[in-house]
Amino acid sequence: MFQITLSDGAVTKLKELMAKNGTVEDTYLRVYVAGGGCSGFRYGLALDNKVHDGDEVVTSGPVKVVIDPTSKEYLDGSSVDYVESVAGSGFMVSNPNNWSTCGCGQSFNPKGEEAPDAHEGHGHAHSHEA
Repeated sequence: MFQITLSDGAVTKLKELMAKNGTVEDTYLRVYVAGGGCSGFRYGLALDNKVHDGDEVVTSGPVKVVIDPTSKEYLDGSSVDYVESVAGSGFMVSNPNNWSTCGCGQSFNPKGEEAPDAHEGHGHAHSHEA
């Protein structure tokens, strides 16, 4: 069975955002993995009002989390937190399925994938907002 958890801070912030989008009852947090980012893959989070064929819905407190079939293999066992610091605020994914992460925490390289070339530049052409 697929598992993803949300911290209390993430639930609080998501309830606030979902209230602006509609209601907690009819809004989902979609968590996904997409190609790109400086480490090979990047995390994505979005509010969604639809569940598509093949999506898995996991309840974490009052929040329903939706994961597409492709992202499930990369995100199983992950947790989502909302952090605030002097450097900024945003959602952070902690993923036990990766072996390297970009310093920004928004992109990763999954276990079993080839390591990025240490001589390549480390560009940051991705957004740090969730």
